Amino acid sequence: MNHYETVFILNPVLSESQVKETVKKYEDYLTSKGGKVLYKEDWGLKKLAYQIQKKKTGFYHLFEFEIDGQEIAPFELEFRRDDSVMRYLTVKLDKHAQAWAEKRKKRVQEKYANKNKK
Repeated sequence: MNHYETVFILNPVLSESQVKETVKKYEDYLTSKGGKVLYKEDWGLKKLAYQIQKKKTGFYHLFEFEIDGQEIAPFELEFRRDDSVMRYLTVKLDKHAQAWAEKRKKRVQEKYANKNKK
């Protein structure tokens, strides 16, 4: 099992429920293929650096997961077939990238813990 990270951008015209359904669909896809979702993060609606499909914003999501390498191509094919996905990027994480991802997770958790205290 290899360690991967995927960031994908969903179309901004989707409703909140459609965004949740789409994210759930890809999470279920990974688990159905024997993968394990280790971490997921919703970055929300962000402004794009350049227009994609005449859109200036998009809903960003991040998945960190473990799966066999042969399952990545079919996973990305699902992104290409889905009209609600504007862009995606999957990266295989080495030991250094995994350590950095752990630090990022801790920062995010601390940030939310501090927000909830106020």
